[in-house]
Amino acid sequence: MQQLLRKTVVFFFLILMIVKADVDSNKKRKEERKNRKAVCGEWQWSVCVPHSGDCGVGTREGTRIGPQCKQTKEQTCKIPCNWKKQFGADCKYQFQPWEECNPNTGFRVRTGELKRALHDANCDKTVTVTKPCGKMARAESKKNKKEGRKREKVADE
Repeated sequence: MQQLLRKTVVFFFLILMIVKADVDSNKKRKEERKNRKAVCGEWQWSVCVPHSGDCGVGTREGTRIGPQCKQTKEQTCKIPCNWKKQFGADCKYQFQPWEECNPNTGFRVRTGELKRALHDANCDKTVTVTKPCGKMARAESKKNKKEGRKREKVADE
């Protein structure tokens, strides 16, 4: 019976040593992962490229650089179709109402302030958009110019 007791004790010690060795190796692996993350730089993402058209679902590439770390991966992304693409597909702006039509230029102007940037995109804080005045505004400006010319002719005579 003593012999059985000794074998059991030895067996339990053996199991404890194996479990301790496994726990130590897990700790070592976790530390190595932490060190590897510290050595690697932050993820840098490219702009989102839609699969078709200029909006919708697409992909972007990410890279991480470091002495022991050269990783790349691809990520699914989406460009909302109602965003102003001229400012970058990753930049969302909150626009003010359109200003009155400028009769000298024939354009209206409005500004937008950055509302949100996706994936650390490099976006301008404010942007300005111009568009031609509507037909009525343009017709009125032409009418005003004609009246101005008529007044000039009458004044010259």
